Amino acid sequence: MAAPTFDLQAHSVASDGALEPAEVVARAHAAGVELLALTDHDTVAGVDEALEVAAVTNGEITVVPAVEISAVDGEREDLHVLGYGIDHRSPAFAAHLAAWREDRLARGQRMAEAMRELGWNVELPERAADSEKPLGRPHLAQAIYDDPANADRIAAENLGDFSELLVAYLIPGAPGYRRRTVPDVGEAIAAIHEAGGLAVWAHPFWDIDSREEVREALERYAALELDGVEAFYPAHDAAHAALLAEEAAGLGLLTTGSADFHGPEHPQFSEFRAFELHGIEPNLGAIDPR
Repeated sequence: MAAPTFDLQAHSVASDGALEPAEVVARAHAAGVELLALTDHDTVAGVDEALEVAAVTNGEITVVPAVEISAVDGEREDLHVLGYGIDHRSPAFAAHLAAWREDRLARGQRMAEAMRELGWNVELPERAADSEKPLGRPHLAQAIYDDPANADRIAAENLGDFSELLVAYLIPGAPGYRRRTVPDVGEAIAAIHEAGGLAVWAHPFWDIDSREEVREALERYAALELDGVEAFYPAHDAAHAALLAEEAAGLGLLTTGSADFHGPEHPQFSEFRAFELHGIEPNLGAIDPR
């Protein structure tokens, strides 16, 4: 099966990506992406710019208005729900996102303080003061890693790059991590539906290792009217994709995929179309408006 020409998760400087929305679309277009979703975390600030750039490509690339909402589910503290085909200009949806960004910003500040208490020097990047660009864990990890005051400790702990610092200190269970409080998965799904969109669980096996736990969660989310699951993803092997596709078919869910582009220098997500379908036919349904 040929490399996919859709890529339904990408990030810009509106959240934790490295490029402006226009640059994201241009790079995707150059890479042969025909169907793109800009899915910044808890914001749609870049969607209009992305749509404008796509509009001048004579239909060579279509951009779907989208968002990635960070959500909690009991002890699972950082799940992601993608919303596709949303009315990104909806005042009600904007109010939801504003409340969730405020929570995310507060959490970032709590984690910064926790890292100070652990002995790290923390100078917050400028975006922390901008509610449109809350302080995410990658931003915090990068700021700490790049601070010369932390160089000796970074060397002593053999942290090769900012992502290793993030894993050591800022993932669930790590000493600098602080959880969010809102929304839960059901609230995220409901808000996406209220905005006229389709809700898709992003990269299940990135967040949960156990196949049985993924199955159980997918069934519960389907009962909450989840519309689909991101079956195809760089961290999903053939067995992961097959399991998700089979479960999705049984539950009547869509199956999507992405390379989760964050920027050309990102250590993990730096290229478009860098994910495998593993011989499985995706089911994009109404996410694909073409």
